[in-house]
Amino acid sequence: MTTLPSKAILVLPHLRVQNANAVSSPLTHGFPSITAFMGLMWALERKLAQEKIALHLQAVGVICHHHQEQVAQGFVRTFNLTRNPVDERGDTAAIVEEGRIHLDITLLFVVTEKRTAGESACLGNEEQMQGWASAAGAILAQMRVAGGTLLPSPPAPGKRRRPWMAVLDEEGQARAEQFRLWRRQWLPGFALVGRDHLLSDRLAALRVTKPETTLLDAWLHAARRNREPVSPKEGEVIPADGKQLWEDPWRRKGSGWTVPIPVGYAALAPGHPAGTVQNARDMSTPLRFVESVYSFGEWISPHRLSQPEELWWYPETDQAKGLYRCRNGHATASENNNQDWDIDSDDDH
Repeated sequence: MTTLPSKAILVLPHLRVQNANAVSSPLTHGFPSITAFMGLMWALERKLAQEKIALHLQAVGVICHHHQEQVAQGFVRTFNLTRNPVDERGDTAAIVEEGRIHLDITLLFVVTEKRTAGESACLGNEEQMQGWASAAGAILAQMRVAGGTLLPSPPAPGKRRRPWMAVLDEEGQARAEQFRLWRRQWLPGFALVGRDHLLSDRLAALRVTKPETTLLDAWLHAARRNREPVSPKEGEVIPADGKQLWEDPWRRKGSGWTVPIPVGYAALAPGHPAGTVQNARDMSTPLRFVESVYSFGEWISPHRLSQPEELWWYPETDQAKGLYRCRNGHATASENNNQDWDIDSDDDH
């Protein structure tokens, strides 16, 4: 009987990102796509391997403490664009619309140790783990985060700004107690979690009156505010002027801060062998044309989460369906609080 490798959490707190990509997909803008942080996770793992640090990063969590989208304020907001230098003929270069955003975020990674048979585990060695965390922070400082540049974080009394690692307890109740202590460090802030079922619930509700509604219609309906006349609830005061009450029935008080988000990619055609597509970025890697996959997410304060699994996004690949998407443990953890949760430890993403 083989024992599963111990899991640890690697936390990189309060990263200041300048000019990250605010255009997260062809249909959404604002916070960077979760796929950008998934790509960052794999790039960081490769960088760690080059430094002989044998860690496998399995999942990523994102907590946003502050954001400042670079837009012109007004009823209609437009991105602040840059004027590029003239081209080789002296003509004015074309303006390519780019969205940028400044961020203050905390990143969390689920970590296991790569070791061969007979090697002793180093997870649990406080000194070793702190060395790994410091090395990960130093390597990340030289990388791009969602297309943005990392700036040094100023010292802040009473706040933990340095990277750290800790082993996750294998027992669910003890792990929840660990998380209860950790999540205080991430306040104030909001964590992005997946809420796929909210989209299916909206689709079912819309089909009651419009059976021809598609999933895309439901997603677009969720991406905007929908004002409808409503009757006063029991106990509510009727306006003295007798005016009709209007509100969005899907965004009532307490319904949460829900947002449409891209969560991955779906294949448009079969894959192409490496080197067969002209002008590909990497001629040694097979290529496949894809389009974005969309779902629903929610921003939740960390103190409203009970398990660390609810924060984490992990990759899911279905080659037969051509689906490459990010999954979140929020729904699974919420429904199975008393059950252990595991991620596929396969290195082939």
